[in-house]
Amino acid sequence: MSLPPPPPTRPTWVHGDARLARTVGRPLAKFLRVETAGGLVLLGATIIALVWANSPWAASYTALWNTNLSLTIGNYQLSNDIGHWINDGLMTLFFFVVGMEIKQELVVGELSDRRNASLPVLAAAGGMVVPALIYVALNWGGPGIGGWGIPMATDIAFALGVLALLGDRIPSSLKVLLLSLAIVDDIGAITVIAIFYTDQINGVWLTGAVLGLVLVVILRRARVWYLPVYVVLGTAIWWATVESGIHATIAGVILGLLAPAQPLLPAPEAEQIAQRLSTDTAVTTEDLSQVRFELRESVSVTERLSGALHPWSSYLILPLFALANAGIPLTGPALKDAVGSPITAGVVLGLLVGKVVGVGGASWLAVRWGLARLPNGVNWRHIFGVSILAGIGFTVALFITDLAFSDPTDQSNSKIGVLFASAVAAAGAAAVLHRSRAPDSE
Repeated sequence: MSLPPPPPTRPTWVHGDARLARTVGRPLAKFLRVETAGGLVLLGATIIALVWANSPWAASYTALWNTNLSLTIGNYQLSNDIGHWINDGLMTLFFFVVGMEIKQELVVGELSDRRNASLPVLAAAGGMVVPALIYVALNWGGPGIGGWGIPMATDIAFALGVLALLGDRIPSSLKVLLLSLAIVDDIGAITVIAIFYTDQINGVWLTGAVLGLVLVVILRRARVWYLPVYVVLGTAIWWATVESGIHATIAGVILGLLAPAQPLLPAPEAEQIAQRLSTDTAVTTEDLSQVRFELRESVSVTERLSGALHPWSSYLILPLFALANAGIPLTGPALKDAVGSPITAGVVLGLLVGKVVGVGGASWLAVRWGLARLPNGVNWRHIFGVSILAGIGFTVALFITDLAFSDPTDQSNSKIGVLFASAVAAAGAAAVLHRSRAPDSE
């Protein structure tokens, strides 16, 4: 007697055919997987940098990042050490990916819905303003006042890495909330870098960069999608931005925001294309090439480029950045100087106290006043844990440190504060969220 065949299994919502699942669910799930693993790689690079910088081979650590490299094209030359090539060059690609993620969220993601966007936007705003005010209060009138932007940033890779360690205790809606909050936070940090951390502007080069961006818009409107054209044009815009005096990463963000977040072909047409291949009609090589093109164009440019570049950003660029910037000598004199420094105090209290008060307080007020609502499966313990988690300000905080301070001692004090606060925030958030009740609806 043969047994009946098992009933067909239904795919999960993320793997289903719903438009929202295709345009938001699957890209978001892939993004979270890369960010989570990338956070662990970033942690490993940070530990290596700290051990190396405090080992008998510390001189080789400094010598490596101070090694000079030059790029010459015709009569123009860019010359800098490897550390600055990473910060000003490779990090531009990182911010390009950030720009595309922002665009995707604003067009088809959580931030495209005003009701869903209210909570992360207001929470992020509180999490930027309060830490900056705390830092300013502790450094008012002192030489470290320029570092007020340092405690404003949240590191999404490390934060999602901490959530990943907690497994099923964390509702997926909380991860989406954290991701949306961090993206709004990135918008604020990028704005601060562009406006407040630019010293002198060369009008001629700035005009060239703006004209390059205008050309990108014109080509986009003309539906020119040949990638090498944009690679060459983007490189020229980056060079002009470097020479203009504005930090080059801003060019990466703007180019990311200009990338189309809507597919050139709507999803129904893509489904019809797939059906064409299932007929008995003979299919030629040219037909397959055309179908391949049309299927590819049914996926947005931001989604395709983010998928291609995000692993490079998470597994190569950010670890290299950590390796080059997190190697802080933790000697007795350095730690003693940091303990008595208002810069360190401003960074630590800004990240540990300011983020909790800013993110948690703004969330509570927003819900109480009816401006926002908590996502399904999220309670106030989760919000408290995320507000602590937002105090992990590693990547962008270290990045702004190098822009804010030229004095090595001030840089060291700030970086020690960032590392200490980030470690405490990670441990504190894990302790709070570990005791959270697993969501009933997951």
